[in-house]
Formats: sequence, structure tokens, C-alpha cells
Amino acid sequence: MALIVQKYGGTSVSDVERINNVAERIIKEYKKGNQMVIVVSAMGDTTDKLIELMNQITSNPDPREADMLLTTGEQVSIALLSMAIQAKGYKAVSLTGSQVQIKTNDHHSRAEIMQIDTARLKAELAEGKIVVVAGFQGINSRNDFTTLGRGGSDTTAVALAAALKADRCEIYSDVDGIYTTDPRLVPEASKLDFISYEEMLELASLGAKVLHPRSVELAKFYNIKLYIASSFNDQPGTMVGGMDKMERKRSVTGVTADKEQVKVTVTKVPDQPGVAGRLFSKLAENNINVDMIIQNLQHNNKNDITFTLHSNDLDKGIKVIEKIAEELGAENVYIDNDVAKVSIVGAGMITTPGTAARMFNILGEYNINIQMISTADIKVSCIIEKKHADLAVKVLHEGFELDKLEF
Repeated sequence: MALIVQKYGGTSVSDVERINNVAERIIKEYKKGNQMVIVVSAMGDTTDKLIELMNQITSNPDPREADMLLTTGEQVSIALLSMAIQAKGYKAVSLTGSQVQIKTNDHHSRAEIMQIDTARLKAELAEGKIVVVAGFQGINSRNDFTTLGRGGSDTTAVALAAALKADRCEIYSDVDGIYTTDPRLVPEASKLDFISYEEMLELASLGAKVLHPRSVELAKFYNIKLYIASSFNDQPGTMVGGMDKMERKRSVTGVTADKEQVKVTVTKVPDQPGVAGRLFSKLAENNINVDMIIQNLQHNNKNDITFTLHSNDLDKGIKVIEKIAEELGAENVYIDNDVAKVSIVGAGMITTPGTAARMFNILGEYNINIQMISTADIKVSCIIEKKHADLAVKVLHEGFELDKLEF
């Protein structure tokens, strides 16, 4: 008998028919003698609708109340899925993050899971029940609801798998695995049967939306293999795990683009020790993540500091940036929303010289100008104009022959 954690995304439970379909899939595994813990997202676009309602009330909601509202979406889906399983003659119970005691820190909307009390889960499983848990949510030190950020249900599933020492963790959505790029953009994209934690983490962090980055971090830390597949068919999916091959035939495994980037330039900052530290420390204190950074030395001991952040952080970030820029004696702050980040990822880059140069040459052949560059062991990212993002993905995918991917 195995203990299996499965996660189903919002599209998988978007209506009654799909909820019943998910119930049948769960029961199929349960009938094999497995213990089943199911993590579910809110139905379809429920979260978006709740955000829309919230924005009609206020453009600056209290973070606690926002989380109180958004956690209701999962409560609906777990109750309906439990009812569907019960209606088919099997025992099931739905539990919120509070009932499971998924304990997080106090950062509303971006909380991190600190601890999970497994006593209730184990008791319900011991009674032969299928346990359906609300993803995306937990409770903080004051027992207030918190949310884990977009895609947080993935993190819930992996955290539960780790806490319960599950035999496997399966993530189901409307895509049937991990592809070399978005198959909706590039129909020739190849589906991977395996991808390493490191490659998946980079792709997830760089804009691929199949898995939440924090869920991959957790899986890697606890060595939990993830199986990514579709809830709409029985096609083989993709396994995410540790590297198990000594050699890689390809330098690049995937291409992705993130169109939700913003480029910020703080001009004529005094060229003094500690200035950059003050700027980025202040952003960190406000829970704003900065990605790529460039500092250019200008005349008269002045620097321009350019960096990128996620568009979701712009409203909050710009106030912080303008304030600290004034304190530092900078001349101005410029915002460029018309950018995107295109990236290539592959563990084979470590031992393959010239991969970055090849990327730059491909983009140059199509007159795609590179504004910023960031490199690491297994990734290269470029900031380009947003209007060129789709073209960049297509030509890089073709240039690196990812439609012919083999391992």
C-alpha cells in the first residue's frame, strides 16, 4: 500500500463534470489499496473573480482581509470534490489549511509554510478516508488565514508529501507534462519524459507556469519525485527528479519567456560605497524580489542602476524606489513596462562552451536587440522588447533544435 499525494489545478475542477472526472481518477487509485491525500485549487477562474470583486471595493485591500477572501475559493472546491467521492460510495473528508494546521509565517499573500501538523491527516487516513485538502492556504502565528501566492497549491502538495513521507507526489492540470517551451506558442515543442530539479526550478522561476518555483525547491530539498500530467487524459507525463545520467546530449532543454517583467532605472546615483546595498535592502525589507541588475558608471562619479522586477510588485515597489532614490540623491526613476525576459535553460550548458554566444547570435539574426543579460550555470536570460518575446522563443527553440530533443 502506497501513500499518494495528488494535486489538481483549477481547470481540472472547473465544473461539476470535471469534478466527477477527478473523483473517478482518485477512486481508481484508492481501489488499488493506496492511501490518498488530494490537494485542490479553486474552481476555474474563481480566484480571479474574487480579486475582481475585491478591487471593486478597494484598490488597496488590507492583506489579512484579502487572504480571508481568497481562501474561500478552495473551500468550495474541496467540499464539492469530497461530496462527489462520497456520492460514488467512498469515504472522504475535506479539510482547510487551518484544519490541517498548515502553519506559515506572517507574510500575507506570499506566506511560506513553516510546519505541518500531520496528526489530523493521519487519523483520517487511518479511518480509510480519502483526504481532500485546500491548497494555496495556511494559518499564521495568530491563526489568521494566509495564502501562498499564485501557484501555491503546488507548494501545498509537495509540503504535504514531505511531511507525510509520501511514496509519490503527482501534479495534475490541463497540460500533459513539461515541454521544451509553451506548445500553444510552438506546436513543435517536445514533451520531456524527465527533467532535473535544477532545470525545472529555473524554467519555473523564469516564466514557465506548469509548476510553482517553491514547490520545486521543496521537492529537491526533500528528494521527492514529482510526476506532472494531465487530468483530462491518460497520456504519459513528465518526471521531475535528481540527475540520473552522467552525460547530457543537449546543452539546452527548454526556452521560456516572461512578459510580466518591468525594467526600472534609477539615474545618476552617487558612486559611493553602500549605495546599492541601501537601495536593494529597502526593496527586500518590503518583500520585493529583484531579478537582473546592471550598474553603469556615468560622468562625475554618478551611476545609473537598472534592474528588473515582477509587474505585480510595481505598485508597491515604485513608492519604495522613489523614496530611497530621493534619499540617495539620485536624479530620476524611469519605468519601462515594454520588456520581456527570454531565457534558455539546460544542465548541459555547464560543459558546453558557446551556448550563450549562440543564443545572442540567433536573436541578432532576427534583429532582436538585447537590453540586459544574466547568466548562471544552467541558464542565460535576456531582457528584450516585449513585442519580440514570442518571436524570440520560436527562433531560439528552432535554433537549438528542441523540436528534435533526445536524451
